[in-house]
Amino acid sequence: MTTVDLWLIDCRQPEAVVAELWRSLDERERERAARAKPEVRRRLTVTRGAVRQLVAARLGLRPAEVRWRYGPHGKPEPESESEDAPESQRAPGLRVSWTGSEDFAALALAEGERPVGVDVERTADARTAERLARRCFPPEEARFVAEGPTPEERSARFTALWCRREACVKAYGGRLAQSFALPVAGPSPLVLPDAGALGPGPVRLCDVPVPGAFHGALALSGAAPVHVNSRSWQLS
Repeated sequence: MTTVDLWLIDCRQPEAVVAELWRSLDERERERAARAKPEVRRRLTVTRGAVRQLVAARLGLRPAEVRWRYGPHGKPEPESESEDAPESQRAPGLRVSWTGSEDFAALALAEGERPVGVDVERTADARTAERLARRCFPPEEARFVAEGPTPEERSARFTALWCRREACVKAYGGRLAQSFALPVAGPSPLVLPDAGALGPGPVRLCDVPVPGAFHGALALSGAAPVHVNSRSWQLS
């Protein structure tokens, strides 16, 4: 069984906290944040700064010392001393995925060989949910969303399925469009035989509880069970 530490991050932090986290960011992160509007800049700073703090604690580093390597579509992983070794010779390391929606972010950390993906989304309104389900989901899932007995239920059904797709994308480091054909409906947890255009399977999906008007989901390669430890982040 794989254990995933799921950190829930409130981006509404005091300016002193934001300033301290800013100092830990690398040049690429600061440049991206500097181009954003002030509110988005704050969210980016808190999210990336909190991620650095938590990853550094697991690796025995200072937050500013964390270095990232990025996949073809931007999936980040922490660099390690074995970075130059062939893939088959690398020791299992720390698997990382993070996500954000408005003032809420989440970070998933897992040790071992199973790539992990996490997604959180604010619940969509019913009209948007039905429109996007018709456009992006397999027909049976679009019907599942449309047949929700209330607008709230249709919104919840769509958002849960969208989160599961995004979690798969983040685990495999692919593109969102590659997930649209995946059959992700059903009781949580569920195991998909493969991840379709994203990559080989199986892949395990599970919904995770998140606060407020949000939905959350985790995806890990492989069929083995997953244990999730949910925690709230605070600057230490």
